[in-house]
Amino acid sequence: MQISSVLNGPHITAVSGNIKNIIILLHGYGADGNDLIGLADPLKAIFKDTLFLSPHAPEPCAMSPMGRQWFDLTLRDPEEYWRGAEKAKPSLDRYLDDVIEQTMIPASKISLVGFSQGTMMALHAGLRREEQLASIVGFSGLLPMPKSAKIATEFKSKPPVQLIHGDLDAVVPVSAILAAELSLKAHDVKVNKHICANVDHGISPEGLQVAAEFLSLYL
Repeated sequence: MQISSVLNGPHITAVSGNIKNIIILLHGYGADGNDLIGLADPLKAIFKDTLFLSPHAPEPCAMSPMGRQWFDLTLRDPEEYWRGAEKAKPSLDRYLDDVIEQTMIPASKISLVGFSQGTMMALHAGLRREEQLASIVGFSGLLPMPKSAKIATEFKSKPPVQLIHGDLDAVVPVSAILAAELSLKAHDVKVNKHICANVDHGISPEGLQVAAEFLSLYL
């Protein structure tokens, strides 16, 4: 089922032909929706009633003209992550609204799965939705946080979160998962973390298995 929205990208429909829930895959910086839609292949054996959507981020990537970005990355500091996530949030919110309206699947049956910059967007937008999503999985990412100002009042819903990170990640240090876990728990978000040994910036079979087991609890 293709979604008509501000964002577009590949999809894989439910194996059963009966859509009961949705997993939305949010790619990283410099990639596009085609980069993560392949995750549907191993997952659809478990999630037979699931529609998989993998939208392209809204902007051409400044560093990779063939790819896309949720927001530009130049300084790679907390303020840039925060400003960028805030700027990209409306397009992802609109996409989620359109998905719910066009599929008639409620937010409670929709999970976000992000990788790297996609994880930033999943956490930033997903925790600020009025209607609570089923869950959020974040691979190799971080929680955008401003240097000042409290964010507790901005969390309008608190879906359960699973964070997964490789201990050899040279792009987003594994310390990011520890900081995100602490921040989320401090704001009463139910969060699990899993660190994959000998894994760089990517999604390993072990990490995908952890994600699948987590998602199956809520979909």
